[in-house]
Amino acid sequence: MRTQAAALVLAACASGAWAIPMFDEVRADFKPSDTLILSREGEVLQRLRTDVTVRRGQWVPLADVSPALRQALVLSEDKRFFEHSGVDWRAASAAAWGNLWNQRTRGASTITMQLAGLLDGDWRQGPGGRTVVQKLGQTVAAQVLDRRWRKDQILESYLNLVPFRSELVGIDALSRTLFGKAPHGLDDREAAVAAALVRAPNARPALVAQRACGVLRDMQQRPGAKAVRVDCDALDLFTTAALQRRAFDASEGVAPHFARYLLRQRFKDGAVPERVTSTLRAPLQRFSMQSLQQHLRELRGRHVEDGAVLVLDNATGAVLAWVGSSGQLSQASEVDGVLALRQPGSTLKPFLYAQAIAERRLTAASLVEDSPAQITTAGGLYIPQNYDRQFKGWVSVRTALAASLNVPAVRTLVMVTPDAFHRQLGAVGLPLRESGDYFGYSLALGSPEVPLLHLTNAYRTLANGGRASPVAGTLANGGRLSAVALADAKPRFTPAIDAHAAFVVGDILSDGNARARTFGTDSVLATRFWSAVKTGTSKDMRDNWAVGWSERYTVGVWVGNASGAAMHEVSGTSGAAPIWAAVMGFLHAREPSRAPKAPAGLARAAVRFGPGPLTSAGSPQPLEAARDEWFVPGTQQVLFAIDSIAAEPYFTGTFDQKTSKNSAYTPAPLAAGAPARITAPASGTVIALDPDIPPTRQRLQFTATGDAVQWRLDGKPLGRGHRVAWLPWPGRHVVQITNAQGKVLDEVRLEVRGAGVVAAPARAGAH
Repeated sequence: MRTQAAALVLAACASGAWAIPMFDEVRADFKPSDTLILSREGEVLQRLRTDVTVRRGQWVPLADVSPALRQALVLSEDKRFFEHSGVDWRAASAAAWGNLWNQRTRGASTITMQLAGLLDGDWRQGPGGRTVVQKLGQTVAAQVLDRRWRKDQILESYLNLVPFRSELVGIDALSRTLFGKAPHGLDDREAAVAAALVRAPNARPALVAQRACGVLRDMQQRPGAKAVRVDCDALDLFTTAALQRRAFDASEGVAPHFARYLLRQRFKDGAVPERVTSTLRAPLQRFSMQSLQQHLRELRGRHVEDGAVLVLDNATGAVLAWVGSSGQLSQASEVDGVLALRQPGSTLKPFLYAQAIAERRLTAASLVEDSPAQITTAGGLYIPQNYDRQFKGWVSVRTALAASLNVPAVRTLVMVTPDAFHRQLGAVGLPLRESGDYFGYSLALGSPEVPLLHLTNAYRTLANGGRASPVAGTLANGGRLSAVALADAKPRFTPAIDAHAAFVVGDILSDGNARARTFGTDSVLATRFWSAVKTGTSKDMRDNWAVGWSERYTVGVWVGNASGAAMHEVSGTSGAAPIWAAVMGFLHAREPSRAPKAPAGLARAAVRFGPGPLTSAGSPQPLEAARDEWFVPGTQQVLFAIDSIAAEPYFTGTFDQKTSKNSAYTPAPLAAGAPARITAPASGTVIALDPDIPPTRQRLQFTATGDAVQWRLDGKPLGRGHRVAWLPWPGRHVVQITNAQGKVLDEVRLEVRGAGVVAAPARAGAH
């Protein structure tokens, strides 16, 4: 019976041993705790830890392991590894004899036997040691392994699968964590420590050092080795320091933020592969990062340390470069500037004008007034200002958009309405958490918060003739990752902006002459190839943007501070624009960019403009030079002129196709005998002083019907005529108009809130 039982045990052990996988299967099933993000060229851009339960590095071929470590491991664990057939019977006999006489001996477990235990949990040693059945099974499995595998395969697999210390598994994780280097660079001392950890992974540093000292002495005695005295005390200090080191960072490379975004979006179920081929271009990614860091170093004295760069392929939406932060220059390098919500400033204006043009409220040549304006809202008067605190008078829409004038944009939003513009922003991929009424007319100047990712992709919608599609981050074919050509990707486009209006806006943003009123003719925005671009600066100089596109690419850049702190004297042309120009120049160093073709039906006609203010010589000059202009079908006209000026400064003129002139609202004449009335502001108006605008720039305009009226404020004379300006001051005030005899004809009461008004460098919506 005993013989039969023994035979059954041996048979069971043999059947389990023959189930051990082949070397190629073990190599294929190996899963590092990190995922490698590759560029489209196959270059590793980022290594990111994705398994928190264990710390494994990459599989290391035996040829890439230092000879010192290979020798130290064999000397420490299995001196006759290359001689026996999986089981060292001589060592087993010595161990059995020692146990018989209660003598301490080194165990007889060979590297091959230990590997068998790592490959099959049935042979793995438990807390109380291995059972007889486990020992027999491990012995049989080791001999099977030795027959089916080569010695180098056994040693290579053992080095990659053996637990070293704590969560560290495999030689790559150990060498990078404790020694900060790849396995091929380990020296004798480091190899001895690594070999000592195999036998006692979680031993105290002093015990590990003691065992490492013995291994190092054995290595010094090998044939041909240079005789060097082993300093065990120094080795103890070295071992203690190494066991405390954690040099193997969880993330390493040039695209950390993109790697995290990509894995979150594409592998939501957690089944992350070992390698992911992305759409990033490695040279472009590195250049974008270098350009951002170099320019931010130049701006360091202006209190700006963060930035982000995003490059998209127009045709497919593929992400070609994604730089989420300035790295070591930032105190918040983990914050992804591509995804962070920031105020876009004037970068929303192109979508506003595109909507107004599509709705035929304006054309590129329509005249809008850039002058002081006060708009009555539920919360008081909204008084928009331009970036340079100056007003240009009557200008065309082309000039207003290209030169980034704020007041004309607000007047345009009055026509379009905030709710309608809110819907337009949602259509181009800029959904806002609050309604249009929440933002009011400040929506024209970029008061909401949007991420650079969505803003850049919205500009890509303009580049694609008003068609929108999502961004893409991986090269995929049928759901499986593969290095397919970019041209094979076919995104799904949806109409978001009228194609005619999108083309007109793009033509305006590419017009260097039109932007000269603000940026000059030698602006950094002027590229040697066709491109369209818009800059923006948010309130208090907290955010600075440059977003634009060429024939093939859309590039978005943001600079500022992740903390929200204001920058010092940083404008659109000195902040983000130089980085944008550098990246665009890199993209088109050897690749042309041609102007897009006009969509069918878009009309181009010669236009001229009416007279503007008299010159010093007394002769009137046209408001703008005659030129050819693009028109949405049915909106063409020859002459753009001003017949009359609106009495209410917040009304905007529109064109009349019949008269080919701009018409402006004029109040009805005062009926005979009718008393004069105050037309603005309305009684009960609450005015909030803006602490970011100098007081002299916040004058309030009082208007009334009738010219022969006199104004009084809080009982004191203020001025005379149908219009008078007043510098607001906090408090409740009574405004009256009287006739020549001092009789009060009308009266309104208003309140001014705000104190401690100080000068500040910029407003939301600056250029």
